[in-house]
Amino acid sequence: MQSSEIAVVFPGQGSQSIGMLAELAAAYPVVTEVFAEASAELHFDLWQLVQAGPESALHDTRNTQPAMLAAGVAVWRVWQAQGAGLPSLAAGHSLGEYTALCCAGALSFADAIRLVAERGRLMQDAVPQGSGAMAAILGLDDEAVRALCLAAAEGQVVEAVNFNSPGQVVIAGDAAAVQRAIEAAKGAGAKRALPLPVSVPSHCSLMRGAAAQLAEVLENISLQMPHFPVVHNVTVAAATSVDEIRELLVKQLYSPVRWTETVLHLQQNGSKLLIEAGPGKVLAGLTKRISRDLEALPLYDPATLDKVMEAVNG
Repeated sequence: MQSSEIAVVFPGQGSQSIGMLAELAAAYPVVTEVFAEASAELHFDLWQLVQAGPESALHDTRNTQPAMLAAGVAVWRVWQAQGAGLPSLAAGHSLGEYTALCCAGALSFADAIRLVAERGRLMQDAVPQGSGAMAAILGLDDEAVRALCLAAAEGQVVEAVNFNSPGQVVIAGDAAAVQRAIEAAKGAGAKRALPLPVSVPSHCSLMRGAAAQLAEVLENISLQMPHFPVVHNVTVAAATSVDEIRELLVKQLYSPVRWTETVLHLQQNGSKLLIEAGPGKVLAGLTKRISRDLEALPLYDPATLDKVMEAVNG
């Protein structure tokens, strides 16, 4: 398969788990080397946290974000060491956008790790623990979810924030408003409406304060144009300047993740194989719901690496 037909995507929060990448690390030392680099920047042992927990610490967004970025970069480096060649396009789901930019050479790994750790801290501090929430709504179309959020807000914040696949939308906002929206979704015939185990309400307007602070942090981060286009969550397009990358990373914090449109964009621009580089297979699963014509393969252990290389070289 030609590299022009390959896109790489990177997962965000929610794909983390205790013990992730252990099998890949056993076969490829570069995995633990990446985590050692990250640990040096963070001043604690990130690999130990990822492998041994506690789970509550791994799920704290201040730790989840650098853990997921390191995991994505580790998988990327393993894949690239196989002589895979560069993809023609990349994208990342929420936090995964930072991983995509890092792997595309737009920012250094050290800067990326420090940046997402700070992003996690700003997000956690923006909303008091327990006062925000997120929930997944399954089985309703996008407009129905937007409408029920509008009705459930009652002066608070609840918004549709992740358009993950047709019939799968995530909402976020004030905890009470999210709970009202969950009940409304059930009443509207949703197949499922369930709270998500997250510590912050990402991508909603409650994050505007954190975004303003993130903009200041980004001013001091050295960025360059990526070696291959990275499709951004906010615009479903690649940025045309370094300033635009900064602007889109700030907006991303309080804007919806338009994942369904992103996957279709990758397909419409020549991608025939989508490789999910990182723990789990959430994005590969979503891709199958978005398009039956786009092959999607996860890459997180030696067995999935073999399948990816077979598809790439076949």
